[in-house]
Amino acid sequence: MSISKLVFPPLSYTGWGSLENLVPEVEKYQAKKILVVTDPMLAKIGLVDRVTIPLKESGYEVTLYTEVVPEPPLEVGEKLVSFTREGGFDIVVGVGGGSALDLAKLAAVLAEHEGLAADYLNLSGSKKVQKKGLPKILIPTTAGTGSEVTNISVLSLETTKDVVTHDYLLADVAIVDPELTLSVPPRVTAATGIDALTHAVEAYVSVNASPISDGLALQAIRLIARSLRKAFEDGSDKQARIDMSNGSYIAGLAFFNAGVAGVHALAYPLGGQFHIAHGESNAVLLPYVMGYIRNSCQTRMADILNALGGNSSFLSDEEASYKCVEELERLVKDVGIPAALSEFNIPESALENLTQDGVKQKRLLARSPLPLEEKDIREIYRAAFKGKVTEPKTGTVHTIN
Repeated sequence: MSISKLVFPPLSYTGWGSLENLVPEVEKYQAKKILVVTDPMLAKIGLVDRVTIPLKESGYEVTLYTEVVPEPPLEVGEKLVSFTREGGFDIVVGVGGGSALDLAKLAAVLAEHEGLAADYLNLSGSKKVQKKGLPKILIPTTAGTGSEVTNISVLSLETTKDVVTHDYLLADVAIVDPELTLSVPPRVTAATGIDALTHAVEAYVSVNASPISDGLALQAIRLIARSLRKAFEDGSDKQARIDMSNGSYIAGLAFFNAGVAGVHALAYPLGGQFHIAHGESNAVLLPYVMGYIRNSCQTRMADILNALGGNSSFLSDEEASYKCVEELERLVKDVGIPAALSEFNIPESALENLTQDGVKQKRLLARSPLPLEEKDIREIYRAAFKGKVTEPKTGTVHTIN
């Protein structure tokens, strides 16, 4: 009998209007100086005011830090860590998408450590996280990354990505208020939504999956599958936004405990080399990776097909697994994300460099139900470039319509 280790954030609030819990939670820490980390667009449209104004009205000294960029490079993280160390803050509040939340976690923890953020990277760092750091409250404004419930901070390097990871990076409080996602534009809704779906799908087929993570993953898939198209087409659809926020949060819990694998491993180099948004990197690769590993997890892909709204009742597991890949293709297409790497203006000559960086993501690749070696990774990138799902050994191919 296998044993699963399950980790969840200490406290979460979810639901429409749950932001009202922010000030009461801050009060518990007896803080005076608060650092709010967010991106400049949320400051420009006034969304972050919903966080800062109640804090200021409650007597707190609030510093707003907006030097956040998508897929944040290491140097952006280094700058924020230095700023936090020098500022004498008592608590860090992250507001925004995955980039803002990841940076907020990083700054809160490393504020009470020595050295550079680079020293703590998973692949190349020489130091280990030793202290919990400052308290942190994370408030997502997109439905996708799950960063509010995970213990990693992702940073972009020259051609790929790496992470700082430790349970001390877990939020002390996560506040998931779907109302904050109403202003998210369609393209971001699509990319972050497929990111959340990928978290759930990869968690369900992960070699580290457990009955608990399975339940979370399937429910996340159900919620996202029934609401993503609606949220993409009509951002004011309240129920769709609620479903997407809940789906993203639950998917985050699933993949934090079971892990993600090949899709994310191959997506990191796309972000690092071509600065494609993480959600879109996952989306364009999802059908190709799942199609390639299909034969290693047919029964589970039949379950995913049902969660996506399909019906495997009269199909063999093999037939259902093919249908699952087709459903994933269809959903990505329906929310307007390009179906091939060539549509992102990635040249065929780049595939070898992508392969070499993909191979390095051993932490992620180790969770794939089908071991992915260099030749497999090369073949998946080639398939994604051509827009054709392929499989190992058999060479079976079908074209994305």
